[in-house]
Amino acid sequence: MASKVRVYGKAQNRTALGIMHAYMVMYPQATLEDLRKAFPNEINPDRGSEEIFIYAEEKGTTGDWNNYFKAENELLKMGDGRKVSLVMMWTKPSFERVVEHAKLYDIDVAKFEAADKGGKKGGFRLEYLNGYVPPVPEKKKSLLWLWLLLIALVAAAIAVFALRKPEVVEVEKVVEVEKIVEVEKVVYIDRIEEIEKNFNAAQFAQGKSELSEDAKFVLHDLTQEMKKHPEVKLRIVGHTSAEGDPVFNQKLSQARAQAAVDFLISRGVDANRLEAEGKGSSEPIDENNPDVNRRTEFIILE
Repeated sequence: MASKVRVYGKAQNRTALGIMHAYMVMYPQATLEDLRKAFPNEINPDRGSEEIFIYAEEKGTTGDWNNYFKAENELLKMGDGRKVSLVMMWTKPSFERVVEHAKLYDIDVAKFEAADKGGKKGGFRLEYLNGYVPPVPEKKKSLLWLWLLLIALVAAAIAVFALRKPEVVEVEKVVEVEKIVEVEKVVYIDRIEEIEKNFNAAQFAQGKSELSEDAKFVLHDLTQEMKKHPEVKLRIVGHTSAEGDPVFNQKLSQARAQAAVDFLISRGVDANRLEAEGKGSSEPIDENNPDVNRRTEFIILE
């Protein structure tokens, strides 16, 4: 696969810092957990501290703060808004490992230059390749309307409690709680439907089950949604169009659904909350439109 971002750096550790910034440009919704999974500690066994990455506010707790990049423009901003520091110690073997590992994420590294003499810090810069355009971080949608609705429902419950007889109040409380639960349910159902639409827009390569980078980006959003609603269980169902061999289509649809499930599990979603199912071309939506029949469905299990 063609590289998407190239890192130019001065000095090994500054080039390593550039690699991490490139990763965050490509995956702006990533968290510290995602970053540690993408670049595990084994890549840099000579780091001299407990972790490659720590939260910026953890000065002197999990590692020696003086062994981490700490300038404001050096910190990595996570998708949840928190800032993370990268360890500064990168020996030549560790640097070579992280350069090779970065290729998994379509990041390549130009031969680094020596840092300027006279005490000046080395730096890095990023170059976007092959027409790559970084994704725009999704702005967090305001939940003010939901809070206002919840406040209104609670106020209504209080009013009912004050005006009705005690035996009636308990019934009304149950009704209001059910309304609140129903509102929350509608919110996450709508969100998962939106994610499903975006996932199908990303598409698979013809005859392949490997997730595209766009599909992985969408599944990052689905991961966060399932972590916010741990009660949700999901069945991911793959469908193909009728062209080709039905047996191959069945296996392909199962593999595509399983690829999405495996990605969610790798990002921390409990496997017991997920199911993968392939239906091949057995359930077309429109016999005359193969494009709409090639789809993946996210079905919420009650």
